[in-house]
Amino acid sequence: MSVIGESITRVDGRVKVMGAAKYAAEFQIPQLAYAVMVTSTIANGRIQRMDTAAAQRSPGVLTVMTPANAPKLPQGGKAAVHPPAGRVLSLLQDDLVHYNNQPIAVVVAETLNQALYAASLVRVRYQDQPAQLDFEAGFPTAHPGGHGHDPAEVSAGQLAEGMAAGEVKVDEVYLTPMQNHNPMEPHATIAQWQGEQLILHDSTQYISGVKQTVARAMGLPDDNVRVLCPFTGGGFGSKGSTWSHVVLAAMAAKVVNRPVKLVLERPQMFGPVGGRPRTHQHIVLAAKRDGTLTAMQHDVYTHTSVIEDFTEPSSNVTRMLYASPTIQTSQKLVPLTLGTPTFQRAPGEATGTFALEIAMDELASKLNMDPIQLRLKNYAEKDPTSNKPFSSKNLRECYTRGAERFGWAKRNPQPRSTREGNEWIGWGMATATYSANRSAASALVQFEPGGRVTVATGSQDLGTGTYTIMAQVAAATLNLPMELIDARLGDSTLPKSPVSGGSQTTASVMPAVQAAAKQAQLKLLTAAAGDTGSPLHGAQPDELDFKNGRIIRKGQPESGETLTAFMARNGNRPLGAVASAEPEQDAQQYSNHSWGAVFAEVAVDAQLGMPRVRRITGVYDVGTLLNEKTGKSQLIGGIVWSVGFALLEASYADGRNGRIVNNNLAEYHVPVNADIGEIDVSVIGTPDTKFNPLGARGIGEIGITGASAAVANAIYHATGKRIRSAPITPDMLLG
Repeated sequence: MSVIGESITRVDGRVKVMGAAKYAAEFQIPQLAYAVMVTSTIANGRIQRMDTAAAQRSPGVLTVMTPANAPKLPQGGKAAVHPPAGRVLSLLQDDLVHYNNQPIAVVVAETLNQALYAASLVRVRYQDQPAQLDFEAGFPTAHPGGHGHDPAEVSAGQLAEGMAAGEVKVDEVYLTPMQNHNPMEPHATIAQWQGEQLILHDSTQYISGVKQTVARAMGLPDDNVRVLCPFTGGGFGSKGSTWSHVVLAAMAAKVVNRPVKLVLERPQMFGPVGGRPRTHQHIVLAAKRDGTLTAMQHDVYTHTSVIEDFTEPSSNVTRMLYASPTIQTSQKLVPLTLGTPTFQRAPGEATGTFALEIAMDELASKLNMDPIQLRLKNYAEKDPTSNKPFSSKNLRECYTRGAERFGWAKRNPQPRSTREGNEWIGWGMATATYSANRSAASALVQFEPGGRVTVATGSQDLGTGTYTIMAQVAAATLNLPMELIDARLGDSTLPKSPVSGGSQTTASVMPAVQAAAKQAQLKLLTAAAGDTGSPLHGAQPDELDFKNGRIIRKGQPESGETLTAFMARNGNRPLGAVASAEPEQDAQQYSNHSWGAVFAEVAVDAQLGMPRVRRITGVYDVGTLLNEKTGKSQLIGGIVWSVGFALLEASYADGRNGRIVNNNLAEYHVPVNADIGEIDVSVIGTPDTKFNPLGARGIGEIGITGASAAVANAIYHATGKRIRSAPITPDMLLG
């Protein structure tokens, strides 16, 4: 298993940098037509009249699909698939408008420019209704919002007693804004019909979910839909669900009887495909003067849409991160006439750690206590609300190693105590955490002619390195060089795997790859033992082994024959196995999480208030790191996004009509190289074998957790100004 953990270069790296990797919109299909969505310009109401005559007459136009002429779908297109696979979609089945930027028509033309021009000619008259856009005004009528298996409210202990026992309190409100995903590749779909068979090239995080959702929305058997996605150009949660444009592309292709490509324009990424909801988080912490927590209260309001509930479970971290005899949390939803929110990298934990970890820093300041010591004082040895043991936890070591690497011992605890030239310098820290998730998955491992091995699963690669670690696990299990492994992904006809969300792909798929490799090897050994032409004929399979491309007797590496010779003698017929892996039966006995400690150094211009992150150190406990290079890249990417969370990112809705006014990359600010200083990441590396056989937990999302609070805490240490809302902008730090 030596290849496990090595810094293996991505096996798909060359095709990407050479431009040979095909993304959803890049497939060349004969007679391809181009679709453009027309979206609403009001937040609430109905379409009174839609004039499409000019668009229909425009050169190259094949159809203008509207609620008046769109194909009627079974049950109005309701997919009956729970999130993340399915959503409440806008499929032109009625004339109602529920949010600004909602799809209300689709123009299909011979070329993209023709479709864009014709779409600009569509004129719409609305019967406008009052919009619900005031988030805080909706608090009195907000309703509980659970999240999956997590209830809307969780409590342990007696809150009043815990609060009364506290000698020092923090009682504050923390705010985070709406945010939107902006992957390099926008959402894109090519729909092609072959009789009653539908083929979709889709930019997705969940090919099986797209297959199921589209089939049910259009009244097709699941097997009549095939979804292909060899590469996804970033998703970050938004591509975990099947959104309206996917089904609309399929509908349009049916109408024009030609393949249709539909790519969202950048402004259409704001609304129709979700985003992180706004949060209002009220946190009360009570502690004794020695730092011992006596009570924690975390009440969260988030917005959802008027057509569907989505909960950003920001209070989940408070339920499990620190030991306290009393913990009470709640989640409430405020319906607004905005697009339905969705999962965005580390949903719940990203926003929740921003609030909780600033509150913990405030408590440390009031206690005149080192922030690390406060966290160690309240270190949870088991989950404080479920009372379950953790499957593995090495957070103490993260604090210790992170503090050493960062140089935390040199920190002057007094705010506004360090200045270099015209900049105030501050240091802050926070805890990172994310739940460890795992679902059932299946994989194929198959010996091929010429001595190569195929490893395949119906998952997808978001740029995280899934191709590479699949090949690593197969190579390690079969004792083969990586160069002989061919990894396949992104085809819904392959063995089924779960959504690439919740940081679960590695934890779910790799045990299936390992199991399939073992089963394929056993089939190979059994076949060799039964092959009269083999020098190993008559041996028992358990007397044989497969190493370095040879079928041998155990302990006799020169015996036997090569895989190539065996395959050639047997007609070069592929030989392999499909295997499945599921969470262990006792998985529910444990509370499964990953952990980390993050330290940030920030410089703030004394005159301009401009904050600048100079360096961040993160140490993480994520179980076995299967690939050091791609794994650390994921952690670094999360930290970069956390800088954007803390200092830059926000979507601003016009209070009159619900339009996102900064719906482009010129005004929706994301970090660039100039915004990022030195990043130092490392991992503890202790396997979590109670969680899965490889001991590996997912790492795609933990990097964004905690780090934004570490930046905010560093800004406080630099300036003495406590900012409790994101993003922290220069105007907040002036004066």
